[in-house]
Amino acid sequence: MAHIVILGAGVGGLPCAYEMKEALGKNHDITLINERDHFQFTPSNPWVAVGWRTQDNISVPLASILEKKKIQFIQDRVDKINTKDNSLELKSGQAIRYDYLVISTGPKLAFEEVPGSGPQGYTASICTTEHAVNAYKKFNEFIKNPGPVVIGAMPFASCFGPAYEFAFIMETVLRKKRIRNKVPMTFVTSEPYIGHLGLDGVGDSKGMLESDLRNHNINFITNAKTTKVEDGMMYVDELNDEGELKKQHELPFSYSMMLPSFKGVDAVASVEGLCNPRGFVIIDKYQRNPTFTNIYSAGVCVAIPPVSTTPVPTGAPKTGYMIESMATAIVENIKSELEGKQPHARATWNAICLADMGDTGAAFVALPQIPPRNVTWFKKGKWVHQAKIGFEKYFIRKMRKGYTDSIYEKFILGTLGIKKLE
Repeated sequence: MAHIVILGAGVGGLPCAYEMKEALGKNHDITLINERDHFQFTPSNPWVAVGWRTQDNISVPLASILEKKKIQFIQDRVDKINTKDNSLELKSGQAIRYDYLVISTGPKLAFEEVPGSGPQGYTASICTTEHAVNAYKKFNEFIKNPGPVVIGAMPFASCFGPAYEFAFIMETVLRKKRIRNKVPMTFVTSEPYIGHLGLDGVGDSKGMLESDLRNHNINFITNAKTTKVEDGMMYVDELNDEGELKKQHELPFSYSMMLPSFKGVDAVASVEGLCNPRGFVIIDKYQRNPTFTNIYSAGVCVAIPPVSTTPVPTGAPKTGYMIESMATAIVENIKSELEGKQPHARATWNAICLADMGDTGAAFVALPQIPPRNVTWFKKGKWVHQAKIGFEKYFIRKMRKGYTDSIYEKFILGTLGIKKLE
């Protein structure tokens, strides 16, 4: 009997635990370790930050549902991974042994790389639901005395969609409250151009998103290297295409939400031979670490090279569909190993995304994520806004019942009218 331990209960870890139990049954033990006692549907965090959702709306308590599935749950933080004896040291002092380890922790939010940024500084965040709740509190204070707003993503960010979403969602709220005329808005991004998205663009994402920003009177600065943040002031170096200083900006703000750079979490990043210099887990085509072959990884914490070299460093995003396919491949490969076979399953590294824009939305498909691509598709419309609402309800319902099938494959591909990804 093998013991499979999964670190992290996000959109990669929790589905992986469900699928793993479904595939392996009662012959093997599955343990899920997560620092929080609940699952968070992070794609809804921009809505939480303006009061369109509450934390309870998008959270799922873990202990009871995992007990029903006969999956052991430990609410704790892993402080150390001992690869020599295949064990974990938890914050509580408990030691857990594993035969296979699946790392799906998500990232460390490296606010410290830009002094003054983050919830402990002067900018809000929507990277976690707790951050989004705090961002909503700040937003309510801002509404009483509106002024300039700065939204965007800092150097080494790798997930730009939520920044665009939040900018348009906030703009929609301000219009509905009839105070938009009091709020100059600036979008500040490390991307080399609007709509790059860490993917070197998808279809006409550049033209469409630039047009939308202009139509909503949102100014923008690209190739933006945010250097520091003070109370009410952001300092940004704008670079040219050669990476040389083009202009320095001092941007006053009454409210700011900036996505940080991502790194690997400390316990994972500290394992020699496991990660790249930024702390992301190195994996082969089977989601397996080449040095420690009983360690697999999925999600934002895996190492993927940037799609292109940019003047200000940017990372490649890991979208939900990609993460789901990583988790499924891991389950199939561990099952194969337990049966005495070689790993064979590969994740389909395709990018599919539904992005809300307040009262409309944008959807894109990049097959594969890294160009050249077989399919490049970018569309917008009110139907995307409604589709994302529907997807949120569908995903959370599946998490509460015990997910065992392909959520992204069934819902999003059906919504987009795509029968199969190849």
